[in-house]
Amino acid sequence: MKRTLRADEVKLWGAVTSTVRPGPGRVSTMPPEAFDPDAPAAHIPLPTPKPKRTTPQRDPDGIEPNRKRRIARDQHAIAARLDLHGFDQEKARAVLHGFIERQHADGARAVLIITGKGMLGDGILRRRVPDWLAEPPSRALVAGISAAERHHGGDGALYVALKRRS
Repeated sequence: MKRTLRADEVKLWGAVTSTVRPGPGRVSTMPPEAFDPDAPAAHIPLPTPKPKRTTPQRDPDGIEPNRKRRIARDQHAIAARLDLHGFDQEKARAVLHGFIERQHADGARAVLIITGKGMLGDGILRRRVPDWLAEPPSRALVAGISAAERHHGGDGALYVALKRRS
């Protein structure tokens, strides 16, 4: 519920804001007349607080932040790597699904998929691998996907977290 400022609050706020200047490249968001002590209090808006962020933002299909950090720091072992360089889409998709199924069956919890960046930094395999991992049969085995850290291949590689075997 909003309330309007009292005349003494308006006067105090006007004194405070008269000493503040916007930073370089910025403009004041409040018009000067908003702090006129003679203006009716009903026309003076109260600043609205910014909503608090309670949980860290993450990609809904991404790996949990702590797990990704452990994988990136080699505290959580990468069980296997699959390099898709030189494969066409059809072959890469089949190899990827087989690789994920084998690694899950072997009890692996994290793998690295190297797709490469492509000729112009926007390779087809780089774009399609996350889609393929969201298809059956891999969808039921994958817990999350995140971009790899630079020392593991950066933009040309993906960490894939696998679910536990049941």
